[in-house]
Amino acid sequence: MKWFRRAAPEPAPQPTPDPAAAAARFWADWHELLPEISAALGDNEPNRVENALCELVAALHPDLHFSLDRGHRSIYSFVVSGQEDPLLRPTTDAWKAAAPPDTAIWEFHDSVPPVPDPTGVTVNLGPHRVALADIRVHAQVDRAAGLVDVAVHHPVLAVLDPAARAAMTFLPLDATLGERVAGARLRRVEAADVEPEDSIDLLELRRLVDTLDG
Repeated sequence: MKWFRRAAPEPAPQPTPDPAAAAARFWADWHELLPEISAALGDNEPNRVENALCELVAALHPDLHFSLDRGHRSIYSFVVSGQEDPLLRPTTDAWKAAAPPDTAIWEFHDSVPPVPDPTGVTVNLGPHRVALADIRVHAQVDRAAGLVDVAVHHPVLAVLDPAARAAMTFLPLDATLGERVAGARLRRVEAADVEPEDSIDLLELRRLVDTLDG
């Protein structure tokens, strides 16, 4: 990373954009870009619109993340996520409130939704292919608090660099529970190099967390 000496006084802080106004601009720009998005997806070349979508989401808020993927109920899914940062919730709430209704073509989510069957998912992580069916989880439940502490194990975790290890620890949990439920119900999350005793698979974890709502 290069650092540069600031030659001029730091500008005064700019007011925080109004979430509703930013959401309205996003959807206006989305509809204008939609023919190009549809053409790129029809040609199986989503990378053609990646930069345009990055700019679109950054204009909504620079700290947001997004994904464009196959939908669960519709053909395509577009997800804008603040990764459960409460400071970003007003923006994602406004974005979802202004979103068009889901159709047979598009569905829109303001957090990562759960995968119907995470055990059928395989993640490509550099040279590694990680089948989520092989993920094992040790879960310790605090029913009084309605929270679960988890340790996530897969043999590949022991050889990953710290960033990839963290991603591969949280990704199976988000895929299983959905980002919002994972953020609300999981208290302590850690990676385990050795499979813990009394470990369960991801579907068993989903059923366990579902009992907390029951």
